[in-house]
Amino acid sequence: MKLAILIVYALVLLVIGIVSALRIKSPLDYLLAGKRNGALQISGSLLATILGGSAILGTINLCEKQSWAASWYILAISIGLAGLLPIVRKVHQQGKFTLPGLMGNFYGETARKVTSLIIPVAWLGIIAAQIIASGQILVSFFAVSYETGVVLSGVIFIVYTYVGGQISVLKTDFFQSIVILLGVVITAWLLPSEGSGQMPVFAKAFPFNPQFSPVDLLILMLTFSTTFVVGPDIYSRVFCARDERVARQSVWIVLLVLIPLALLLAYIGVFAYAHQVSGEKGAALVDLINHYLPDWAAGLMVAALLSAVLSSASTTLLTASMILSELFSKDLNNQSAFRLTKGLLVLVGLLSMLISLKITSIVSSLLLALSFYSGAFIVPMAAALFKLPYNRRLGIPAMLTGGVLALTGKLMLTLANLSSGNFVIALGFLLNAILIFIPETTSNMERVVEQKK
Repeated sequence: MKLAILIVYALVLLVIGIVSALRIKSPLDYLLAGKRNGALQISGSLLATILGGSAILGTINLCEKQSWAASWYILAISIGLAGLLPIVRKVHQQGKFTLPGLMGNFYGETARKVTSLIIPVAWLGIIAAQIIASGQILVSFFAVSYETGVVLSGVIFIVYTYVGGQISVLKTDFFQSIVILLGVVITAWLLPSEGSGQMPVFAKAFPFNPQFSPVDLLILMLTFSTTFVVGPDIYSRVFCARDERVARQSVWIVLLVLIPLALLLAYIGVFAYAHQVSGEKGAALVDLINHYLPDWAAGLMVAALLSAVLSSASTTLLTASMILSELFSKDLNNQSAFRLTKGLLVLVGLLSMLISLKITSIVSSLLLALSFYSGAFIVPMAAALFKLPYNRRLGIPAMLTGGVLALTGKLMLTLANLSSGNFVIALGFLLNAILIFIPETTSNMERVVEQKK
């Protein structure tokens, strides 16, 4: 039954992908799906992108230590999207293809190139997190080795994205988001209620408990929530919207859907660990599904998990390759840049596969990548988008200082379990802000000359 559902699901995706790929008439279609998409398509794609395997499996795995407080992992995304709402129209108006292009508008050509180099490097960890998640799913459901699961997943992600581009991703994402939501809701509904007495009391474990403190929440907000205010994959969805109104509506829809979903995922995770369900390489959700759900529901949930992974991996893979391509061409809407982008897509995908073979923790791969990104770019971009007075000349030093310190702090926490890493992360954001908000002394004439450069 599980295999039959997966085959039907794969065939539906294949048909949608092929039909969508045949509609590609220009680089703009491949990269931004023609910028003619409505609220259902954009919100579905945004939701599917956010709810990658790293979000679903990662949240449930965190429940082992953090209990109900693990729901903050998804709630933090909603908080970040709330911060995006006041600026989403401006992002859509001023952005063209990628976030570095937007960064160049505010901080100059050098900042655009630096951003185009740094973000794809950080995003290797994001793509790797999706490949890790897919590998774990294949290990638990089909008894293949982890290495085989990683290689199979990586090849599928690369081929799927290479062939269809953004137009294919957007067409399938809405369908995938429905499958994801149905899979999570049905799983929570079918869990036996008589076992709920063994679970921790919600009020005693949320919002905080000994394993998740207010300081942990602050760090999560700084290094994770902020990446949904200023994030390349999020902005890639915004740029695909038909107009500013559609972009704003889509953010609202996803923000509201994620709140109850966070609690549902925490419920599933807390149930799994309360009943001592633990999967190989941490995929507790998969073992729980196999143990408690009928075959038809298990098949649906497998499809949901693979949907989540495929959508996020495709979006981040295409976004990273577009950003890298901008190092060589500011305008991606031409055949030369188009071919380069597709070649870089394959390269980024292969590098992410190699990372996945070395790092097997979803959350570690994800948060290490996001720590550097958030420490480097959140403050500079937010200052410009919210129209705060910022120092254009010190943009690059601020980015490098904040990014390096935030990554250093996260490594201290992850590798050595040093609580002082939280201080280093906060220091990175603080120094970034200090540099960005030093009063600008450039004369108007110098500013005009620099902008022309």
